[in-house]
Amino acid sequence: MKVLLMGCGGQVGWELQRALAPLGHLTACDFNTPGPEAAPHLRADFTQPEQVLAIVRAVQPDVIVNAAAHTAVDKAESEPDLARLINATTPGLIAQEAAQLGALLVHYSTDYVFDGSGTGPRDESAPTAPLSVYGQTKLEGEQAVAASGCRHLIFRTS
Repeated sequence: MKVLLMGCGGQVGWELQRALAPLGHLTACDFNTPGPEAAPHLRADFTQPEQVLAIVRAVQPDVIVNAAAHTAVDKAESEPDLARLINATTPGLIAQEAAQLGALLVHYSTDYVFDGSGTGPRDESAPTAPLSVYGQTKLEGEQAVAASGCRHLIFRTS
């Protein structure tokens, strides 16, 4: 099985590299892909959607794991267009590519899609009400993934 991990330099992505490696051939990339595990042409800059899609097309993965995001919650308020590009637009395009390939997309989102109330876990049907640009753009990313028609799993982490 070929697995493509995007966002390997973040907290979630770093741990996913170790967890996914035993599943098959893992290609891990990030905005600043360092080290021998990825070639320079596999730099996944989510501000350049065509570059990211070129990686997906080159790897032809069975599974795409997207752990990349604009995670600077406060900074997203002053950079809404950048946050939307990274958190919604590019993941939506990846999902469309996954649909064409027949690949499974595992997309990591956030509990910021909710309004912060409540203390217990929520299921996928719980109403969303993001209070920030970050939360709104992550919700838009979820919606784009779901609308693409690809096989997908969305994880809302906190």
